[in-house]
Amino acid sequence: MTRKQRRLTLIGTAGAVLALALGLVLFAMSDTIVFFNAPSDIQAKNVQPGTRFRLGGLVKEGTVRRDENQLVSFEVTDMASTVAVHYKGLLPDLFREGQGIVAEGMLEPSGVFRADTVLAKHDETYMPPEVADALRRQGHWQGEAKAPQQAQN
Repeated sequence: MTRKQRRLTLIGTAGAVLALALGLVLFAMSDTIVFFNAPSDIQAKNVQPGTRFRLGGLVKEGTVRRDENQLVSFEVTDMASTVAVHYKGLLPDLFREGQGIVAEGMLEPSGVFRADTVLAKHDETYMPPEVADALRRQGHWQGEAKAPQQAQN
């Protein structure tokens, strides 16, 4: 085998090993790449307690309860399923019932989602695109057909 053939064999082998490693990493991360899971996704995927993920949907009307020590409980829905959420801390100023939110935390054995971060929309017309798409598929979205265009600088 000549020097050129050995070099090409080494480069080809290294490329194949890197491609295999990249494929394994992407396969392992396939469930965690999702921006958030809707309440229906949690039931469909049978998410186990203690799993950390993001929950997205609408805050269900009439479910927000504020207790002492900044404890807040509410329900998040995608109009097909609902998940109870408990959060301790200050909520975003734009948080309210009927609002699209994304909460990050973990599912408890009781089925309650314990959030440590809650994100709400940033203006009067914004809703995360994934939430709007999920609502459109279920026929519950009443907003614009397209996402509002952002102002250009």
